[in-house]
Amino acid sequence: MLKKLIQHQFLFEELVKRDFKKKYKRTILGVLWSMLAPLMTLLVMAVVFTNFFGRTTPHYVIYMFAGNLIFFYYREATSGGMNALVANAAIFTKVNIPKYLFVFSKNVSSLINFGLTLVIFFVFVAADGIPFSWKFLLLVFPTACLLIFNIGVGLILSALYIIFKDVQYLYDVFTTMLMYLSAIFYTIDSYPQPMQYLFYLNPVYAYITYFRTIVIDSVIPSLGLHLLCAFYAVASMLIGGIIYKKYNYKFLYYV
Repeated sequence: MLKKLIQHQFLFEELVKRDFKKKYKRTILGVLWSMLAPLMTLLVMAVVFTNFFGRTTPHYVIYMFAGNLIFFYYREATSGGMNALVANAAIFTKVNIPKYLFVFSKNVSSLINFGLTLVIFFVFVAADGIPFSWKFLLLVFPTACLLIFNIGVGLILSALYIIFKDVQYLYDVFTTMLMYLSAIFYTIDSYPQPMQYLFYLNPVYAYITYFRTIVIDSVIPSLGLHLLCAFYAVASMLIGGIIYKKYNYKFLYYV
């Protein structure tokens, strides 16, 4: 897979450029929308939930922003990955190229948007009086794990979506449920200890927790959290690769 990616490097770069430009085509604010979307959601959540949870949660705005930041990246990358093959069917039905390039390009485009929003996140961190430290460099780890995880989920969804169109509607419901299960605007401290562990079955929550632990608590996460983040990334990529390989030869019959 890596060898083919290198062979088609030029095509891959052009796909990333196209996806990024296409998203903001004919918009006045352009790439600013990638920053405004999570910021507007953050504003609404801050107004609604601060009086309920913010009184007992240190740096509550940053707490919510970290959750929004990771969840928006996950949702954009995986939803884009799901539609990647269907949207580019006119290309791979005529030219023999690795179809997973389209999924990869969607994820890289989402990663760029994530990076732009991350800059705004750090501005909020500074404004909230949280000191910057060398530990912030460790945020590269969950970001890399989340990128791999998103690609794996994208491979799974893209393969299933070509064959089963209901996947799109089911995934919309699933992401809504996942948002509420990711503790974006509330804490899990009030839950019994056994139930708190259940939240870590949600990969998105694990990545959100890593960010919050580094930025808000200024503490290096435990080895267990490192291994869990890596496990979700590797497992997602392996499952995605297997499903993609299994259904790859069927794609041309369904598009």
